[in-house]
Amino acid sequence: MQKGEWAERAVLGAEFAVKVTPRARRTAVSEAGGVIRISVTAAPEDGKATAAVAEALAHALGVAKSRLVLLRGATSREKLFRLE
Repeated sequence: MQKGEWAERAVLGAEFAVKVTPRARRTAVSEAGGVIRISVTAAPEDGKATAAVAEALAHALGVAKSRLVLLRGATSREKLFRLE
């Protein structure tokens, strides 16, 4: 995915529900049926996968990863981020 491909969704206060697949072959961001799926190569330990998900989502939105705040799902495959 190119940087900023979802830039029109980068609205202040927008929330993004994400389903995560850790330890994937490659990092990918996709949407199917209104569900955002992010695959990351990082392992789900010590917050590495969560950090990789935030970075991939920020890349897709074309914003700095520091603008994304994890609201729910620090240890879950289903996460909720808010753009601030």
